[in-house]
Amino acid sequence: MRFDILSIFPEMFASLIDYGIIGRALKRGQIEINLVNLRDFAEGPHLVTDDRPFGGGDGMVMKPEPIVRALESISTGKGEKSVILLTPQGQPFTQSIARGLAMLKQIVLVCGRYEGVDERVRSRYVDTEVSIGDYILTGGELPAMVVVDAVSRLIPGVLGGARSNREESFEDHFLEYPHYTRPRVFQGLEVPSVLLSGDHRRIELWRRTQSIKRTLERRPDLLEKAFFSEADKCILEELKQKHGKPSHIGDQESDHDQ
Repeated sequence: MRFDILSIFPEMFASLIDYGIIGRALKRGQIEINLVNLRDFAEGPHLVTDDRPFGGGDGMVMKPEPIVRALESISTGKGEKSVILLTPQGQPFTQSIARGLAMLKQIVLVCGRYEGVDERVRSRYVDTEVSIGDYILTGGELPAMVVVDAVSRLIPGVLGGARSNREESFEDHFLEYPHYTRPRVFQGLEVPSVLLSGDHRRIELWRRTQSIKRTLERRPDLLEKAFFSEADKCILEELKQKHGKPSHIGDQESDHDQ
């Protein structure tokens, strides 16, 4: 997987590429990150990448020429690629979108700034617009880091364990179960005894129950999209009765029933 990131502040990505899982994936050649400085494609003595908007108004707009020149300079390998604009107007970034992007060979991330990019770039050169939340940031660099991180960890081998991705929050529309490590007792709080039992079937059932319980309590909206086995339905029904949740939550047919 190759990421091409277009930004006027490429140095912001140093912490992403030098540390942690992403840094190790880069060293192992599992991913490639190409940082493209948009100022290298600007003209004039000051290498200006923005200008005042036609029609007036506050703020500045990123000029089309540097972005288009930068896009045209990027080499394209074999396989599918997508040009993504990071913008508050984009579709919400989800785990499902991350999984789809992880199937590509190349992702180009355009980091907007100021009031955004010239609409002609958006309409002619961008394949997808993505937002990481309903709030405003000073630029698209932080969202780009989020996309790189979320997509990279889905690439086989990046995380290591084969089950690491499948058991995480949002992978099946359930939040992840609680985790514990040593010490066994911390500030009077003990690790649940089932996790010390060595009974893998009991542990699996406990984890699944906790996952559904946590989702019901914190993100019941996710249950409308979740896929339920018959065992899941029994767990959910017991939890709903205990917590007094609406009985319709999770009552839709799942793929397992079709």
